[in-house]
Amino acid sequence: MIEVNHLCKSYGSLHVLKDVSLTIGKGELVSIVGASGAGKSTLLQIIGTLDAPDSGSVTIDGVEVTSMGERELARFRNRKIGFVFQSHNLLPEFTAMENVCMPALIGGASMSEACKKAMPLLEFLNIADRASHKPSELSGGEQQRVAVARALINNPAVVLADEPSGNLDSVHARELHQLFFNLRERYQQTFVIVTHNQELAGMSDRQITIKDGGVNVM
Repeated sequence: MIEVNHLCKSYGSLHVLKDVSLTIGKGELVSIVGASGAGKSTLLQIIGTLDAPDSGSVTIDGVEVTSMGERELARFRNRKIGFVFQSHNLLPEFTAMENVCMPALIGGASMSEACKKAMPLLEFLNIADRASHKPSELSGGEQQRVAVARALINNPAVVLADEPSGNLDSVHARELHQLFFNLRERYQQTFVIVTHNQELAGMSDRQITIKDGGVNVM
């Protein structure tokens, strides 16, 4: 599903990624671990087409994305990649349902079509009764589930999560971790998760450790 070949990325004199190559199979749930500042989020952002490497290539679902233009990348990202961030990034003026629907609307769906796609996700995530609530009316765990539903609404091939449980207490973090595995089982998507949480990393199919700009895959 994901092929990374000879990826390099620097910021000035700081070499963050040095000739990184790896593959992630369809339906795998993989964690990326390492010390703060090691380049975990940089690698995730490059895989997610939010940042560009200095050299090397990324192929997702058979499509080489690092040579695409911005418009083409935006369309590909909307259709193929879902994102879950630590801070949720929900729009405060919109309801949970409206937040979930956003990627579908951007992709050209009508509101009624988007809602039909969103409701089964909200039901699966046990937050359908919160659909009309705004983010300020939701708990942290509920907000993160809304963010997960938003990531899934376009049925992406790949879901990328950056410290998704970083702002959650241990109980809600454990629930979110199990949720990823339930989602993988149900929808057969590929999950790549940057995390400092050793429990989640240990549950993953594989761990990719970043150290000194390189990777070690377990």
